[in-house]
Amino acid sequence: MSAIVFRTRRLVVRRWCDADVPALAAVYGDADAMRWVGDGEPITAAACVRWLEVTRRNYAERGYGMFALERRTEPGVIGFCGIVHPGGQVEPEIKYALRRMHWGHGYATEAVAGLLRYGAAVHGLREIIATVAPANTASHRVLLQVGMLPGALRPHDDAARTRLFRWHPAPDAA
Repeated sequence: MSAIVFRTRRLVVRRWCDADVPALAAVYGDADAMRWVGDGEPITAAACVRWLEVTRRNYAERGYGMFALERRTEPGVIGFCGIVHPGGQVEPEIKYALRRMHWGHGYATEAVAGLLRYGAAVHGLREIIATVAPANTASHRVLLQVGMLPGALRPHDDAARTRLFRWHPAPDAA
């Protein structure tokens, strides 16, 4: 297993390793799971290998990036989550996706809450954003449940618009 970043009540959040490429491809290759991620298109296993290289550079440059999600009770990647700076943007942004069989169990909410705590406590992040398609109501609920505040719609690189959410730690949290 790769280096553990943090644990929640039910999840282990850890760095990716080479052996995880098939699990990563299972999430990224699922059209339903990917419809709300990036351009909405599934990506190939070869693209996942390149994605893993970018992720490792993020670990080296920032100390954080995308992480594998596992349940504490059994091994196996159920999805991913992380804090990134897509396209070099200044604001750190939360990203996550789960394999479909793990939707509806509160794992996304638990992972995102853990990421926000981790970003503030370990990396001193004072603001973290998320961008979500207006029709992705499940992710809106996740972000609202963890205390992120909805903001304006903003253009996305594919000409669509996304809802911007912002989070700031409580004054005594970090």
